[in-house]
Amino acid sequence: MWVPPENRDPVLRHHPTRKSVGYFGAVRLRDGRFLYRRETERFGAQTFHEFLRQLYQANRGGSRRMVLILDNAAYHHARAHKAWRESHKSRMRLEFLPPYSPELNPIERVWKFTRRQCLHNRYFPALARVMGAVEGEFENWSRGNDALRRLCAII
Repeated sequence: MWVPPENRDPVLRHHPTRKSVGYFGAVRLRDGRFLYRRETERFGAQTFHEFLRQLYQANRGGSRRMVLILDNAAYHHARAHKAWRESHKSRMRLEFLPPYSPELNPIERVWKFTRRQCLHNRYFPALARVMGAVEGEFENWSRGNDALRRLCAII
C-alpha cells in the first residue's frame, strides 16, 4: 500500500524490530591495549565525554601524554565537555582529521578487523549474541594485542 510522503512517520527509518549497538574504542600504540565503551543509545556529547573520562582514568598513572585521533563528528567538539578538555589538555591532546577522510582514522581499521574476526559469515539470533561475540574479542584485546598495535600504527 502506498502512503503519501506527508502521512509517513518521519521517525521510522528502519524496521521497528531492528536493534543496534555502537562502541567507542581506542588503541594504545605502545602495546596494542584496547579500551572500549558500549553505547546502546545515540552517540553524543555526553556519551563521548564519558568515554574521554574513562580513557583518562585508565591512563591516569602513566607519564605519557595521550594523543587521540578523531574525525570531525560534532560531538567531538561539543561545548558540553570543552571545559573538561581544556582542564586536561596537559595529559590529553585531541587531533582532528580533515573532514570527509574516514580512511585516515586508525580506529576504522579496528572496526573492520572486528567485523572480520567476530561477525562475518555468522548467524546471531539476537543482538545480545552479537555483543557477546564482539565484547569477548574486545576483552582479549584489553590486555594488549600486537595485531591491533601494528594495524593502528600504519598511518
